[in-house]
Amino acid sequence: MTKIVDRPEDFAATALAGFCAAHADRIIPVPHGALRAHAGAPGKVALVVGGGSGHYPAFLGYVGPGLADGAVAGDVFASPSTSAVAGVARAADLGGGVILGFGNYAGDVLNFGAAAERLRAEGIDARILAVTDDVASAPATDAARRRGVAGDLLVFKIAGAAAEEGLDLDTVMDLAGRANARTVSFGLAFDGCTLPGQAAPLFTVPEGQVALGLGIHGEPGIAAQAILPAADLARMLLEPLLAERPQGHDGRVAVVLNGLGRTKYEELFVLWHHLTGLMTDAGLTVIDPEVGEFVTSLDMEGCSLSILWLDDALADLWRAPADAPAFRKGTVAAQGARQVAREGAAAAAIPQGAPASVAQAGCVADIVARLADALAEAEAELGRIDAIAGD
Repeated sequence: MTKIVDRPEDFAATALAGFCAAHADRIIPVPHGALRAHAGAPGKVALVVGGGSGHYPAFLGYVGPGLADGAVAGDVFASPSTSAVAGVARAADLGGGVILGFGNYAGDVLNFGAAAERLRAEGIDARILAVTDDVASAPATDAARRRGVAGDLLVFKIAGAAAEEGLDLDTVMDLAGRANARTVSFGLAFDGCTLPGQAAPLFTVPEGQVALGLGIHGEPGIAAQAILPAADLARMLLEPLLAERPQGHDGRVAVVLNGLGRTKYEELFVLWHHLTGLMTDAGLTVIDPEVGEFVTSLDMEGCSLSILWLDDALADLWRAPADAPAFRKGTVAAQGARQVAREGAAAAAIPQGAPASVAQAGCVADIVARLADALAEAEAELGRIDAIAGD
């Protein structure tokens, strides 16, 4: 369980502040998120990624040259608000349009979509990029309903590299969409995760068993069975992904073996040892594999495997340099500092509107306080429902 906590309701905000302080030389804090300190060229497409907290390195760890221009962080396992998404996107905008990237969950779809509409109304060309890689959550014939899990990293890397090259918004979106359509993931868990301040996990896995296909918030999987040796677990992870190999594909793949928060790196390396042989036998050529933690679920014990079926363009973008706090590849050229002062970054993220009267403000504050009290009272039940339905 999460033990280093002050007030549970402040956990996500405090973690965000700590992240920004730890990377003060490369990150600029803004309300509800962060920007890369060294901005891209004027007119560049901006990639803003985000979702609920509790998944680090997703999403803050992806902010940097060659990857995301900014990230917005919601509460633990909760979508950031529409205003938070729009605020970070405004601050990240360089004049070339903004892509809002997130995992395909109902709350994120709602809030990122509403933020895109708000930004477009203000004259910022905003597009949404919902990652749909989890093969366990829907069949290939209904891929738009699939959840976004560790494939987020693969899709965001392609989008970020394309934007860094100076490609226009339509081209970046086309490449990102192609990457999303070619990215598949499958995961397993040995134990559940516990929300900050809670004494019991969102779900449990019976001792000696492994749950297959769970989501990163503890959404139900597709089966449970006795734990098998590592070689068999590696095969269980890979086989559902091989089943979705595009017809006629030449075998080049980008691969991410992802720990969910409590699985040791050495365990991942044992799995990777077996996966390399299995992928070779399947005729795959792995390009720049990544093994580690990339999309976690607090202290969940388990892992996932993600594959991006590459073509020439996607392979070049996957190998392109990137330099974010939690993801580095190659060498990124030196860049100039962002032209938003640290003191002004917060103001840049907040739209200016007509002032409300004192009476109106008091009424709204009272409504919000009552709502907050009701939600706090229902926290346990809402967490239980979310573990079942996923937003």
